[in-house]
Amino acid sequence: MSMDKVFKALADPSRRRLLDLLHAGNGRTLGELCEHLAMSRQAATKHLNTLEDANLVAVVWKGREKQYFLNAVPLHEIYERWIGKFERPRLKALHDLKKKLEDSRAPRPRSST
Repeated sequence: MSMDKVFKALADPSRRRLLDLLHAGNGRTLGELCEHLAMSRQAATKHLNTLEDANLVAVVWKGREKQYFLNAVPLHEIYERWIGKFERPRLKALHDLKKKLEDSRAPRPRSST
């Protein structure tokens, strides 16, 4: 599987929203997904086809209905290839430092005493 297809699929916010919806509740139909989207069924189908082509979504036919399921394997592969290879403790330390600096800049409420 080409990671290029996965990155292309993830580049679109609508497709990321579809993945979020499937993560929240797997096995949804097109109609169920469209209830949460501001787009036509045709547009949603096009996005789902792109996700399926990138192997991020699996389709299961149940009678006459298609159910869509999240396939997290390509996401895990990206994580391992592009994120996991960096030193996690170092990244955590930088994240903690950034959070501490941001918290110290936040205005503190004045006491009324």
